[in-house]
Amino acid sequence: MNIGGARGVWSPEEGLLAELEEMPRYLARVSAGMSDEAARRRPKGGGFGLVEQAWHLADLEREGFGERIRRLLAEDGPVLPDFDGARVARERDYRRRALAEGVAAFAAARSGNLVYLRALEAGAWERTGVQEGVGPIRLADIPRMMHEHDASHRQEIAALQAAACEDDSR
Repeated sequence: MNIGGARGVWSPEEGLLAELEEMPRYLARVSAGMSDEAARRRPKGGGFGLVEQAWHLADLEREGFGERIRRLLAEDGPVLPDFDGARVARERDYRRRALAEGVAAFAAARSGNLVYLRALEAGAWERTGVQEGVGPIRLADIPRMMHEHDASHRQEIAALQAAACEDDSR
């Protein structure tokens, strides 16, 4: 289904947007089954613990993807900064934050972005800009980028969940 119904103009299939809608529910399910201690534990090889994952996803959704969507629509050819997730995590000290609040913040930000994306007219998907570290992008690229980012975090979160289960069984 093309948003706006225009032929020849790419727009994300509703299935892709539905998959994007599922990520906050996945994060909520995993977080509901994990102790606070386990949620704050970082993986042995480095990276984010679950509470850091939740806040990273929330902040990137708002300040990365949401800002890119807004600027691609409002400006002609904007230069979009990269989102330095590791730096933001350090500066905001994600590990000290509440997991439930991070999950809720991500869900709200993702929901808002999806409402926005579903309401776009077909021609809007072709708006372009340049993203630092990526190069030229179209608004139509953003849902795919969100999906790819979700997939990498699902793998990391699944590994955290498996490690927490393993620790609990000891």
